Amino acid sequence: MKRVLGVALGVLTAIGGFLDIGDLVTNAVVGSRFGLSLAWVVLVGVVGICLFAQMSGRVAAVSGRATFEIIRERLGPKAGLANLGASFLINLLTLTAEIGGIALALQLASSVSPGLWVPVAAFAVWLVIWRVKFSIMENVTGLVGLCLIVFAVALFLLGPDWSKLAEQAFAPSVPGSESADAYWYYAVALFGAAMTPYEVFFFSSGAVEEKWTKKDIGQSRINVLVGFPLGGVLSVAIAACATIVLLPRGIEVSSLSQIVLPVAEAGGKLAVAFVIVGIVAATFGAALETTLSSGYTLAQFFGWSWGKFRKPAEAARFHVAMIICLLVGLAVLATGVDPILVTEYSVVFSAIALPLTYLPILIVANDKQYMGDARNGRVTNAFALVYLVIILVASVAAIPLMILTGAGA
Repeated sequence: MKRVLGVALGVLTAIGGFLDIGDLVTNAVVGSRFGLSLAWVVLVGVVGICLFAQMSGRVAAVSGRATFEIIRERLGPKAGLANLGASFLINLLTLTAEIGGIALALQLASSVSPGLWVPVAAFAVWLVIWRVKFSIMENVTGLVGLCLIVFAVALFLLGPDWSKLAEQAFAPSVPGSESADAYWYYAVALFGAAMTPYEVFFFSSGAVEEKWTKKDIGQSRINVLVGFPLGGVLSVAIAACATIVLLPRGIEVSSLSQIVLPVAEAGGKLAVAFVIVGIVAATFGAALETTLSSGYTLAQFFGWSWGKFRKPAEAARFHVAMIICLLVGLAVLATGVDPILVTEYSVVFSAIALPLTYLPILIVANDKQYMGDARNGRVTNAFALVYLVIILVASVAAIPLMILTGAGA
């Protein structure tokens, strides 16, 4: 019974934890500009993150080693350091976006300036990381994040023309008001939002935190293969709500209140209350994950003691690194930069950095010395190689598309 409950809780946590500020903003922006013509990218991204997460989780469970321990060993100190630098900077950018996202969500609830909420949000993140157990932290934020299901409820309450939505999704085309370059730029952004590297850093490190073994591989696979796809369904629901309400009115998303507008129109104040709680929980959970991931990447690469299962005094550099990252995020947001803009850049740069962590995990997942009979099978490798090509193409195309479109403008 305990194992069944563990699976159910893990699935629910995966659903609630899949949607962070990057997914919320990118899906809403895409829906408001392109309708559901990019829904296929969500499907590609969900399959990719399922593949990536289950490989990294299996590697951690079997080898007892997390992502950046493996990267340093496989790539060597010099190449590994370049990998660390790129991945760490993307993670720091994402952390900044998530803290800003918490502040924006709290502004919706209170009408207090987000600038005043930013230090409160950062302090709350640090306090939870310092004092709260790993399993409680992960499960509570994931479960409360399920309030975002209100987007799916709102979609039905809006009473859309389902055949028109289906036509956009299954016969995608570039709207006449948009350029092909912008279409492909947002395809890369949507892919980056679904496959943000911090999710994998956190997932593999969490496997070590929770002392996974080969016996836990089946449970983790169910969590990933059920939870992430259901999270992807919510992503499409967000885009569909924006398609129905914002696209016909020519409203391009530039604030969190615009993302919430379809929910308010469909369900009124009660629905808005649910969505605000869900956004706060989702962004807060993602801020916890990105903060921990910053500490994980540095500690694993440099061989420091790390983990929430250790007291702060036993892993001092790990905890100091996280505090510094939170302070850097605070400093960036204190300049008055728009958190939505930071979010849009973070998902694109996530796509750029993705090959740096994907390839080492793929190599180790096929290593008989590490994995024994738990290494990748033929079907998994076939999908993994296809995704390696997709990831490389997205990574190479991101910067040229960003320049051509003026970051999607």
